[in-house]
Amino acid sequence: MSLKLFYDLLSQPSRAMYILLKVSKVPFESCPVNLRGGEHLSEEFREKFNRFRQVPFIHDKDLKLSESVAIVRYISREYGLGDLYPSDSREQALVDEYLEWQHTNTRLFCAQYAYYKAIVPMMTGRDPDLNLVAKHEKGIRRTMDTIENIWLGKNKFLCGNTISVADLFAACEIEQPRIADLNPVAGRPKLEEWLDNVRKEFDPIYSEAHQTLNQLVSNNGKAKL
Repeated sequence: MSLKLFYDLLSQPSRAMYILLKVSKVPFESCPVNLRGGEHLSEEFREKFNRFRQVPFIHDKDLKLSESVAIVRYISREYGLGDLYPSDSREQALVDEYLEWQHTNTRLFCAQYAYYKAIVPMMTGRDPDLNLVAKHEKGIRRTMDTIENIWLGKNKFLCGNTISVADLFAACEIEQPRIADLNPVAGRPKLEEWLDNVRKEFDPIYSEAHQTLNQLVSNNGKAKL
């Protein structure tokens, strides 16, 4: 097979891409990257694998492509993703709307909260910067309000009543703050139901991809809001 996916399952978009390819039955070679071990930081890695030193990324024959949203669009064109990334122009536009919106909302705040609250202290032994933690926690709460009241609205899923890659990317981001003792959907029955539906739709691969994260949550105690 020519398609290779490079990923670390502690990375939210890595989990999303891994789940998406598995569920869609797109044949690929699994290529884990050890971010915590610094595997991506070498000059050899930059030259041979990914010039940006980030995951996920793919190699497909002579193509080297990073950025998960770009990868989704490429995989859809070349291999097909079915209804998860719909071919209908208007339906696809709604999915794209979320995939673009997430960068400065769901992804920004959930990722940065987990990074500053848990990952930096885990890697450096330093106490977290409480001002940064508070800033991103506030952003998470505002983002959850927007997802609950605008994106979901009266829909079952983010872009209508059919699940899409938008829901998968959102769910993987929203899972991340649990490693820092914050569950963004706690106390929000509508969001809890949506996340439960997403997990069920993509299981058992969803649970497999979140095994590392769930282990970190267990080690730190029960996640709470």
